[in-house]
Amino acid sequence: MPNAVTAVSAGLAAGPAVSRLPITSDAADRALAAFRISCPSLVRRTDPTGLTRGADWKPACDAAARGGDARDFFARWFETVQVGDGKAFATGYYIPEIAGSRSHRPGYAPIYGRPSDLVDVDLGAFSEALKGKKIRGRVEGSNFVPYYDRTMIEEGALTGKARILGYAVDPVELFFLQVQGSGLVRMPDGEILRIGYETQNGRDYTGIGKLMLDRGLIGRGQASMQGIVAWLHANPEQGREIMRENKSYVFFRVLDGPPLGAMGLPVSDQATVAADTRFVPLGAPVFLSMDRTDATGLWVAQDTGGAIKGTNRFDTFWGAGAEARAIAGGMSARGTAFLLVPVGTLARLGVARP
Repeated sequence: MPNAVTAVSAGLAAGPAVSRLPITSDAADRALAAFRISCPSLVRRTDPTGLTRGADWKPACDAAARGGDARDFFARWFETVQVGDGKAFATGYYIPEIAGSRSHRPGYAPIYGRPSDLVDVDLGAFSEALKGKKIRGRVEGSNFVPYYDRTMIEEGALTGKARILGYAVDPVELFFLQVQGSGLVRMPDGEILRIGYETQNGRDYTGIGKLMLDRGLIGRGQASMQGIVAWLHANPEQGREIMRENKSYVFFRVLDGPPLGAMGLPVSDQATVAADTRFVPLGAPVFLSMDRTDATGLWVAQDTGGAIKGTNRFDTFWGAGAEARAIAGGMSARGTAFLLVPVGTLARLGVARP
């Protein structure tokens, strides 16, 4: 359903028994460890998908804390449901490392923290019809207006309004670090600054890869992140204008520990997946059966992303390093998704088993 706003409104169908899914022991172990991390938040969260309630997860979370065989755990405590037609599309993300500096030099790009004048508005506080909807902007006189877009920010709109955490040597690398949502900034003396997503300017995300394909600037064989970066470096002036067509801009915070996902909890290499919380309960396991074996398997929805919108849209997390960058940058997989929900969910929702 193209106008669906939640998993329930998109339509539900019972999936196969978890025991019939080709889940490897390694994937199950990674997913169980990630699920344990999610549990304290999962049992307290309000689920906007319409699928579950916080208390529904407690038996599985209690069992997860006791340990045991991971595949048996998922087979015993979960059942599967397909949202909409189940047709899934998955990309990949990773923790990039970029060259940085504590001081500014010509051509360097500032890495901003949250601006002091950025305001979050919960529209549900004003109308029941807008419950669950939020916007971001700023106050200008007596009006609430959209926040500065990427072009305005790059031209100095944040002067005196946002802390600068450091500077990126390469603005292109900073652009993709914003897409990834967290990363490492290596200073000239070898010091590492770990930064993570703090918030965003409220503007819609635009994927520049599609723009470049549609305009014939790159071919399909160049549409990976690596191919796009190479083109932007080779065409700096035109590349800057294309990057500015993505009006979304991410603000960061300094992290003391591992990268955190949208739950405020650590994300897990080869186990965490980002999803749209309207269609996937944040913290829920997801099985992806894809046309790429590296994307196929059991994941846990622990994160979100500006480009990750709609039913069965996922972004797989691969950690840090050159191998993670290579896999994530070239990830484009299609297949079928099944959500794992607590046993009894389908009966409560009136979804008939096959």
